[in-house]
Amino acid sequence: MRWPSWVGRVVRTVVVTGFVLGATSGASRWQPGAPPMTPVAAAWLAATGLTLLLVHRFPLTIFLVTTASAFGYYASGLPGGPVILVPTIALFLLTRQRGPLTAGITGSAALTVLYLVHIVTSGSFALAFGAGFLVVWLVAVIGVGTAVRYQFDALAARRAQADEHRHRLAEQERLRIAREVHDVVAHSLAMINVQAGVAAHVADRRPEQAKEALLNIKAASASALKDLRATLAVLRSGEDKAPAPSLAQAGELLEHARDAGLAVEVHGEPGDLPAPVDAAAYRILQESLTNVVRHADRPERVAVRFERQPGTFTLGVRDDGRGIARPTPGHGLRGMSERAAALGGRCTAGPVDGGFEVCAELPIEGEA
Repeated sequence: MRWPSWVGRVVRTVVVTGFVLGATSGASRWQPGAPPMTPVAAAWLAATGLTLLLVHRFPLTIFLVTTASAFGYYASGLPGGPVILVPTIALFLLTRQRGPLTAGITGSAALTVLYLVHIVTSGSFALAFGAGFLVVWLVAVIGVGTAVRYQFDALAARRAQADEHRHRLAEQERLRIAREVHDVVAHSLAMINVQAGVAAHVADRRPEQAKEALLNIKAASASALKDLRATLAVLRSGEDKAPAPSLAQAGELLEHARDAGLAVEVHGEPGDLPAPVDAAAYRILQESLTNVVRHADRPERVAVRFERQPGTFTLGVRDDGRGIARPTPGHGLRGMSERAAALGGRCTAGPVDGGFEVCAELPIEGEA
């Protein structure tokens, strides 16, 4: 349970005030020749200590008030005691909140006023030995307050950096999951949509072909459900236990494209790729084929190109759709670019002569 901040302020004020009253009362009893503790002295000390309740809001004012009160008490001839502790705490908190410059100027001004009062009341410019103690006291308290202030500032900065880091990681994870869900759902639904259209078109004339289309729909939906369950399992457990996508499974994607009525050509071999590159390339290929099925204008052929060069893997997907307009970037195109950029590569997509092409260049670390 975390206590409210005002509880700490009240406890601090009560403890300091009680300590000052108790120590002063004890000194008046046990020190030979000390004046007795009077109700006026007790009230003066209590009033000085209780001002600490407001020091968090008015640190400069409370420091000046408690300093004047403490030194006025010492000059009044009342029983001596540790009332100097009250302005010490006020000066410490002033340094923490306003900084050493403000505290130093204020403390120096207070000591100057006390010196002027000393000149007026004593008629002498000479200083007692205790004046040196006041200077040391001022410097020491401001020094400690400054050190604590810097420590708290450093701690706050580390916490802010940690919060920013957590937020950035959460945002990256959210984007990763959004890309995964989009890729799985978009690809599967595109294939299901195409096959459903085929089934509806040939249901009366070619029932065998309609049956084949329905079986393809069943297989695509089963694959989508499997991938979605794996993604949801990651969300629930927080551990990525799902098998990473790989170009080793590219044959399934190409078969789906053929089932959708496309003639698929494959040029080159991807070979063995690092897992992050392999997974990104698979998802880019998946999204590219999905876009051909969903958005290309009456495509008939799609060419997939795998190319390995020292330090770089290139994936190209080109269709012969008749549309030439540059598409509005959506989740799919943005996701492909983000996947490539996350690995230090790039992914371009746009119309070419006689169709549309996606080209992803992914760096391979360790190859030269």
